[in-house]
Amino acid sequence: MKSETIMRWGVRFYIGVFFLYLFTPLIIMGLATFNNSRFPTVSPWSGFTLKWFSALAQDDNMWHALWISLIVAVGVLLVAVPIGICCALFLSTVHGKGKTLVYSIMMSPLLTPGVIIGISTLIFWQRFHVTGGIVLTVIAQTTFIAAYVMLMVLARLQRFDRTLENAALSLGATQWQAFRRILLPYLKPAIISAAGIAFLQSFENYNTTLFVKGYDTTLTVYIASKVRTGLTPAVNALGLVMISITVILAIVYEIKRRREQSTRS
Repeated sequence: MKSETIMRWGVRFYIGVFFLYLFTPLIIMGLATFNNSRFPTVSPWSGFTLKWFSALAQDDNMWHALWISLIVAVGVLLVAVPIGICCALFLSTVHGKGKTLVYSIMMSPLLTPGVIIGISTLIFWQRFHVTGGIVLTVIAQTTFIAAYVMLMVLARLQRFDRTLENAALSLGATQWQAFRRILLPYLKPAIISAAGIAFLQSFENYNTTLFVKGYDTTLTVYIASKVRTGLTPAVNALGLVMISITVILAIVYEIKRRREQSTRS
């Protein structure tokens, strides 16, 4: 057997194992949603049911927690993305030995445990009479999520041809016009991707949110509390709905992308 054949089958086996590892928990979660058992499990199978979707619809506390999570995620999105873009633009202009120091400082929130960020944010903002709640949760999450945005925009920015911007300036364009018409369209894919990452990072965050949430419980904190008091497959039903929405949006995006690609060609 040729080495190319072994490599090809090895890659296929690795991809198969990877997708099996990735999707098996999701499949189990989806099946547990339709199990009549009051525990979120597929074994033993107690019969097919749809009652957990009804239980999900009647769980007002879970829907309230979901609404709080969406508000916090949107708030983080509106704050972290501009900060991340500004940090990336600033870092791209720094040269010499100071660039490593500035980069390390901006990256330090990613290396700090979420528990430390949550506690330090709570202690710091208490002196300004900002107690736990949605506002403080947005502030705490932004401190490290902005670094994700910075990394993604900076990676895109490093491939930017500065001669295009210099040409626009030499032709009479202002700095703002050059940024809005040349640099910003170039950074648009990275900004959109960074916004998606920021939204998801905020939505699933637990460690930091736990210390700054106050009385505004997010979905992850609510689910964690339900684990202690008694978790039902209604949580699986919520996960199945969210995964279905994500898959549908991905399919719609891919169809739209292929249509635009075929139209251009």
